[in-house]
Amino acid sequence: MAVSELDLDLDLDIFAGPFDLLMAVVLREEVSLLDLQLGEVVVAYVEHLEREGELELEVATEFLVLIAALLELKSRLMLPGPDDGLDELAPEEAVEELLARMLEYRRYRDASETLVERFEAARGYLYRSAPLPPELRRVAVEAATAVYDPEQLGAALGDLLAAPPEVDTSHIRSTVSLERRLRALREALARRPSFDFDEQFGGEDRLTQAVTLFALLELYRKGEVTWEQSKPFGPIEIRKVVAGHE
Repeated sequence: MAVSELDLDLDLDIFAGPFDLLMAVVLREEVSLLDLQLGEVVVAYVEHLEREGELELEVATEFLVLIAALLELKSRLMLPGPDDGLDELAPEEAVEELLARMLEYRRYRDASETLVERFEAARGYLYRSAPLPPELRRVAVEAATAVYDPEQLGAALGDLLAAPPEVDTSHIRSTVSLERRLRALREALARRPSFDFDEQFGGEDRLTQAVTLFALLELYRKGEVTWEQSKPFGPIEIRKVVAGHE
C-alpha cells in the first residue's frame, strides 16, 4: 500500500476531497502551496489513524516524507534566498523535486528490506558467543603439556625464513623492436654521415644485429641510406643519402 492509495478525505478551508487529489491540484498550481495549511493535513491524518485503529508503517513513512518535502518547498517559497530564484518555482520543478524525494526514500526502504532478507537467510549460520568454561579460565603454566616437537617447529620456521633460490631467466630472450633499431640507425647517421656497421653495432648480440640489418633494409627501401661492401664478409660501410646525391 502506498500514499496514493491512502483513503484520507480532507475538509480544509481551500480544499475538500481526497488526499491524492489535493496533491494533484497542488502540483498543477490550482491550489497554491503557500495557501495550503499543511498542519491541518497532518491533523486530519492523525484523526484518520485514530478512527482506523491500525497503523500502516510503510504508508505513514511515505506520508511523513511527502509532508516534509512539501514543508521544505513551502519554506523556500516563503523565504527565498537573494539568488535562489525560487519565488517562481514552476510546477514541473516541484513535481521533479517531490518525485526525487520519494524515489530516494524508496531506495533506502528497498535496501533495508534486502538487508533484512539476507539477515534472515543467514540466521542459521550465526554463531553463539559464550565465555570459556570456569575450569578453563585459570590454568597454571605447570599444568600445560607440549603438543609439538620444538625441533620440528624450529625446522619449519627455518624453512620459511630461508631465501628461495634465484629464478633462472637465462632462457628468456629480450625483445628487440624494429622501431628502436630504426631509431638507433637514424641517430647514428645524424651524428656522422657514414660509419662502419661492425664498429657501431659489433658489440650487440646476434639477435639485435639481425634486427638492425632488417632496419637497414627498411631505410634503404625508403631511400634514406646506402651501403658498400668491398669484398664478401668484409666490413660494411653505411652512408646517409643526401637529397639529389647517393
